[in-house]
Amino acid sequence: MATQMSKKRKFVADGVFFAELNEVLTRELAEDGYSGVEDRVTPMRTEIIIRATRTQNVLGEKGRRIRELTSVVQKCFKVPENSVELYAEKVNNRGLCAIAQTESLGYKLLGGLAVRRFKMGNIFSSIALEGLLWCFEVIVSGKLRAQRAKSMKFKDGYMISSGQPVKEYIDSAVRHVLLRQGVLGIKVKIMLDWDPKGKQGPITPLPGLVTIHPPKEEEFIIPQVMAPAIEVE
Repeated sequence: MATQMSKKRKFVADGVFFAELNEVLTRELAEDGYSGVEDRVTPMRTEIIIRATRTQNVLGEKGRRIRELTSVVQKCFKVPENSVELYAEKVNNRGLCAIAQTESLGYKLLGGLAVRRFKMGNIFSSIALEGLLWCFEVIVSGKLRAQRAKSMKFKDGYMISSGQPVKEYIDSAVRHVLLRQGVLGIKVKIMLDWDPKGKQGPITPLPGLVTIHPPKEEEFIIPQVMAPAIEVE
């Protein structure tokens, strides 16, 4: 007999499931360009779509790794067999994905790259090549050079920080890097451009966007001269 659950408890349970699933996949697929997850619940089964930059590594040889991940998810969340299906989806624009950029910066720091070497061309070359970007911002905080903790910010362009457009235009991600001197935090914020088709950015335009249309061609109207009426006696 199925147990009854209130709507409030169901929303909380779905949120906890998504957070724990995202944490498991982040730790498991960090080296494979993991860029987020999406779950779709259908009457037959639950479909989990894993977005990554290197989908071939996620699938594995002959689909072996994706089957292992499926069994891990079933055991971790105690779901019956054949009720969860995992898929891999490739990220089209890696430069516009904040999660992929944070992972890349984290591995650069683990490889020994100094934070002060973070230059615009070095970090954001893949972002700027997309040509669809308005602004990006990176904040690195922690014990960077000395024992005293501080933060460094790299920013370029126009960034919005309040209102409803932040939820639609800003893609942000946070990662923590465990180094020998301590923990460094990386936060990346990328502002997307407006795309009427909805492929590279949100469909809704910014509230303050002003569109200037070209002037219409002027039409010259020739006035018609009426002949005076002639009275006949």
